[in-house]
Amino acid sequence: MLLFSLLALSGCCVITPKVLQGLDGSIRQAILVSPAMKVPGQAFLSAWQKQGNIWYRKYFVSAVIGRNGLALPGEKKEGDGKTPSGIYLLGPAFGYASRINTGLLYRQVTDNDFWVDDVRSLRYNQWVVGKPAAGSFEKMKRLDNLYQYGIVIGYNTHPVIIGAGSAIFMHVWRRYNSPTAGCVALNQRCLRRILHWLCQQNQPVIILE
Repeated sequence: MLLFSLLALSGCCVITPKVLQGLDGSIRQAILVSPAMKVPGQAFLSAWQKQGNIWYRKYFVSAVIGRNGLALPGEKKEGDGKTPSGIYLLGPAFGYASRINTGLLYRQVTDNDFWVDDVRSLRYNQWVVGKPAAGSFEKMKRLDNLYQYGIVIGYNTHPVIIGAGSAIFMHVWRRYNSPTAGCVALNQRCLRRILHWLCQQNQPVIILE
């Protein structure tokens, strides 16, 4: 069963995490992900909206992260099974349908879309259209539908550091107790709600700590 079900908490009075107060003033949406202390690979995810100068919690759900937990800042490595800690931009969204209900920029994936994770490739940690000339890559249109709905987490993008980790997304989980290889994953219904809530104009970020 889910650790927490999706809760709509608009206007709910809760303690605001200090990390939100330190964000740039232009950021008006944030997703905070924290590991569950006693359950490896499981986490808690809360979504926050800024109105005026006050942050309000919108959602609180269960999630899963890398099977080996969070990597400390600067220590994430390709294939380590860890989710990178830090603060990163969110978007674009992606999925299998021609369009979905989201305020993020959206990109439909096809059988011709790949993400390169080969540390020897010049296209490392990039979305590539057409089968890449690389020794290792991930199909964006997966047969298991984990990427039916997803959001790119802007980790290791500007600049790209070879070997520091690639293909970090928010996506649909396999099960509530199945950690990822480094992504953040959650129940499909919860992810669709969050996709609908997120808006590019609010410069949303994800905070992994």
